[in-house]
Amino acid sequence: MTDTARTSHVIERLGHQGDGIARGPLYAARTLPNEEVSGIIEGQSLTDIRIERPSEQRVQAPCRHYKSCGGCQMQHASDAFVADWKIDIVRKALDAQGLTAEFRPIETSPSQSRRRATLSVRRTKKGALVGFHGRASGTITEISDCQLLRHELRDAIPMIEQLAVYGASRKSELSVTITQSEVGLDVLVRDGKPLDEKLRTDLSQVIGRFGLARLMWDDELLGMEQPPTQRFGKALVCPPAGSFLQATYEGEAALVASVREIVKDAKRIVDLFAGCGTFTLPLAEQAEVHAVEGDADMMTALDLGWRRAAGLKKVSCETRDLFRNPMISEDLNPFKAAFEAAVIDPPRAGADAQIKALSEAKTPLIAYVSCNPVTFARDARVLVDAGYTLHWVQVVDQFRWSAHTELVAHFTLNN
Repeated sequence: MTDTARTSHVIERLGHQGDGIARGPLYAARTLPNEEVSGIIEGQSLTDIRIERPSEQRVQAPCRHYKSCGGCQMQHASDAFVADWKIDIVRKALDAQGLTAEFRPIETSPSQSRRRATLSVRRTKKGALVGFHGRASGTITEISDCQLLRHELRDAIPMIEQLAVYGASRKSELSVTITQSEVGLDVLVRDGKPLDEKLRTDLSQVIGRFGLARLMWDDELLGMEQPPTQRFGKALVCPPAGSFLQATYEGEAALVASVREIVKDAKRIVDLFAGCGTFTLPLAEQAEVHAVEGDADMMTALDLGWRRAAGLKKVSCETRDLFRNPMISEDLNPFKAAFEAAVIDPPRAGADAQIKALSEAKTPLIAYVSCNPVTFARDARVLVDAGYTLHWVQVVDQFRWSAHTELVAHFTLNN
């Protein structure tokens, strides 16, 4: 392909995934609005991109792996630009639903703060390769100087390489989820070789040599030196292997602080999609909390964490599929005492049925935590139509340099 096939374009805006969009539309990775670029058109994408006239918001990527790694999408943009862009994503989602709100300054997690990551690992002739896949690629990029991960995770790369040497096929990749806990690393490996006596022996040596808190091989526990606990307020919880956890300590703290502010005067709270207790247990320092979650193992972990903690008010746990069986008015307003506030933290699909049930029950106060601005805005429209006021939105960026956006929103029932 010669330069005669190149064409020039001006980037008009960014899409939700962080790609620049030129007229066409043409999608150009790692470009910024108002930049003049050139490249080769392939379908709706621009490839072999050159920045002919850069934006004032363009910066040098802080990570040496950025060009080849697919773990980050926005390191070429200034922090101020990314902050404004992420707030604007949420604002535009609300605009599409005819809604407005006060936006508080964004809370952004620092670099090298990710306490949890899923890495791809492949055996090689000389050992193993650990990292993230390149953008839209099956190629793994090594990440020894990754600017996302906490040092505990980066320092674990030799351990992950050893897992692959022992337990990976040359024809397939391992998927290794590694999480920093209060007592060490919690490791879950998927897609490895079937366990036999030799592999069990080899893997047990990895546990001892590297001091792992827990090692799971698919669904089998191979060893647990200590329960890999996570601290939620005053409680220590040992989550099931691979279960949901906020990506950074700083991001979690920002989300919890906003939720606490919203429900600060409530004495009875229902926490919907409660997980292992990210919000339930800190809130139990001030109020009775009823935690509801579809995963029974997560509920068991939350309940045990509460029972072993001191100084918390009553926490009750209910395993319930809130998509198929949302809590309705009779559940939310029982005869003895209604819930004064609800915390809801659904997955990316949102919580259409549960939000409708909350609005019908007239729950006075709602703290909505979301990882998807579009489904959040849809659910916010339902609440506003039912008589709620959306007061403010706190955007939280704990997936730094990505297109991922989280938020907390404050709703109160009118009158």
